[in-house]
Amino acid sequence: MVKISKEAALQYHANGRPGKIEVKPTKPYRTQTDLSLAYSPGVAYPCLEIQQNNEDAYKYTDKGNLVAVISNGTAVLGLGDIGAISGKPVMEGKGLLFKIYGGIDVFDIEVAEKDPEKFCEAVERIAPTFGGINLEDIKAPECFYIEERLKKSLDIPVMHDDQHGTAIISAAGLRNALEVNGKDIKDVKIVVNGAGAAAISCTKLYMALGARRENIVMLDSKGVITSDRANLTEQKKMFATDRRDIHTLEEAIKGADVFVGLSKGNVLTQDMIRSMADQPIVFALANPVPEISYEKAMESRPDVLMATGRSDYPNQINNVIGFPYIFRGALDVHASAINEEMKMAAVNAIADLAKQPVPDVVNDVYHVNNLTFGPSYFIPKPVDPRLITEVSAAVAKAAMDSGVARTSITDWAAYKNQLREMLGQETKLTQKLYDTARNNPQRVVFAEGIHPTMLKAAVQAKAEGICQPIILGNDERIAKLAKELDLNLDGIEIVNLRHDNQAERRERYARILAEKRQRQGYTIEEANDKMFERNYFGMMMVETGEADAFITGLYTKYSNTIKVAKEVIGIRKEYKHFGTMHILNSKKGTFYIADTLINRHPDKEVLVDIAKLSAMTVRFFNDTPVMAMLSYSNFGTDEAGSPLQVHQAVEELHRQCPDLAVDGEMQVNFALNKDLRDSKYPFSRLNGLDVNTLVFPNLSSANSAYKLLQTLDPDTEIIGPIQMGLNKPIHFTDFECSVRDIVNITAVAVIDAYVDKLKNKCCMD
Repeated sequence: MVKISKEAALQYHANGRPGKIEVKPTKPYRTQTDLSLAYSPGVAYPCLEIQQNNEDAYKYTDKGNLVAVISNGTAVLGLGDIGAISGKPVMEGKGLLFKIYGGIDVFDIEVAEKDPEKFCEAVERIAPTFGGINLEDIKAPECFYIEERLKKSLDIPVMHDDQHGTAIISAAGLRNALEVNGKDIKDVKIVVNGAGAAAISCTKLYMALGARRENIVMLDSKGVITSDRANLTEQKKMFATDRRDIHTLEEAIKGADVFVGLSKGNVLTQDMIRSMADQPIVFALANPVPEISYEKAMESRPDVLMATGRSDYPNQINNVIGFPYIFRGALDVHASAINEEMKMAAVNAIADLAKQPVPDVVNDVYHVNNLTFGPSYFIPKPVDPRLITEVSAAVAKAAMDSGVARTSITDWAAYKNQLREMLGQETKLTQKLYDTARNNPQRVVFAEGIHPTMLKAAVQAKAEGICQPIILGNDERIAKLAKELDLNLDGIEIVNLRHDNQAERRERYARILAEKRQRQGYTIEEANDKMFERNYFGMMMVETGEADAFITGLYTKYSNTIKVAKEVIGIRKEYKHFGTMHILNSKKGTFYIADTLINRHPDKEVLVDIAKLSAMTVRFFNDTPVMAMLSYSNFGTDEAGSPLQVHQAVEELHRQCPDLAVDGEMQVNFALNKDLRDSKYPFSRLNGLDVNTLVFPNLSSANSAYKLLQTLDPDTEIIGPIQMGLNKPIHFTDFECSVRDIVNITAVAVIDAYVDKLKNKCCMD
């Protein structure tokens, strides 16, 4: 675990703008009209609508996406009763997690009131502002009363996350851990060390899953809670045991199947774990120091199933896996409460998710190759992007089924897409690409089957339903790698291009290529040798119609791949050059950037071809090209070198393509700032238009531009490189590509192949 110093923490919270959250406008505000609509007099109209129907507050305000994180500071982390204002950094932090994981806006509210009645009164008076209430860091037993009262008095979701968040995540973990060790929850003996809010709630939820009260032993700071002990709270009475033979943790844990620690660090010993039943489950959840360290627990016996609250060990029980998505689902159906049905839906959704194949982004974050369901992975990781769709949807549906939803969701696929869009996981363009590809899946050849990233991408592309993968490589090595990565190769064709069983095909491909290139010095012998190379073989599969598209290898040098593509596939007859484009989906819109890969030092002719190819490609994505030809000068201010070539290319484009919205040369700020450009250069063909396509003067500037934007803004989605100008769908990858990048390129390749088939059919007809 990263060591956090006091100095570093204080600097983090104080640097720049103090604190961790801010409020941002969501509507235009730059003109007087905007301000008049936002405030007086325009604001009166939604006020009157809400007066007529209070539910319209969800329609005209942020109520439906606004949660109050409320505390009185009486139980802040492990710091205790430090006061309301002292707990504010924690509440801000909770607001940050709500926003980044659930897209939920938060006001953190610190109430300087310890009296439960008065605290509740304060919350009840401000509740109309919010769509939900997250109670935080309130000490027991007051927290039980506060939550129950507010749940009864308010008509919006109320949840004390310290209780239920931990309970939901640990219950999901317990369900899956019991599945791993093959035990039935009705039979297992459970020891809960701790009797605070979290411990009580966890134990209640375990019982809801099927655990029997008589099999549960709970301990507090005084030892085993027995029914003959005086002055027990109502919550402790619920779990007081009638047994009189156990008093200490050491005595209680003998023969137990499950230990759940919600107490303090270093109270569980290795000998205690050794005294437990076979394949014991140990949840050491005290923070920052667990009841026993992960290392010591694993050393005590090899069959222990271990979870902690820490991110640096397997099976982290972290509330962030739950609360953003529970509130997200509740808010999206305007729920009046978070009930037991919704909590159980969250438990089951989280538990089920751990059994699904893990996205590559999760493996990358944790620097592992293949997280799979088992002893070291029975709880989803907090960074899993599927949590927001699976848990939120499950909670929303449970709210509808249990009758606490005020509005309904009918199209669950659209709802999940909306959630992915909101967090920037997926854009409308990506969705459209995938949907189109799914409707017209094609045969796609993947060059490097032995590369883990490409193999994962091929399997995922098939699972997404966007293509029929054909993987090139040694079948035995691929099968071994798939087993290591826990990948299912069913229905995927593997072609070992160097095997003797492919000799006839190699010879046939060689004859075709030699005949095609005989005037360029090719011999049949040379062509035969080429067919042992994956790029030649794979492209020949596409050239002969035995496949529809080809994805190049990640380790292949571009210069070599470009050469092969020209030889085997060739450039479209109407062009002399080909290029690539990257699509950038940013907060400011979608932009098309060319040429990002192929042409290092383009002259006028090359730039003209790139521009025409770019226009064609933008139209391919059902967009209208508005193109700026970029340089470091504007409209002839520099009459030599690169600007001159761009200037001449623009003149040629105006002659050849009079209806194309293209102009330049211009600097990138003039291209993207319509007001600036139009005021200085009103004669431009781009007057009044928003540029969406940028053609750079050389490869260095184009490549640097998109990689700079990618680095500075990780939220910007980049699709590419997308090939433009070859006769058939050959698409490129490089060693930086992630699984998602390759799948995105595959979707483009599939659509490219489908469109190519339609064109050929029209020509034949």
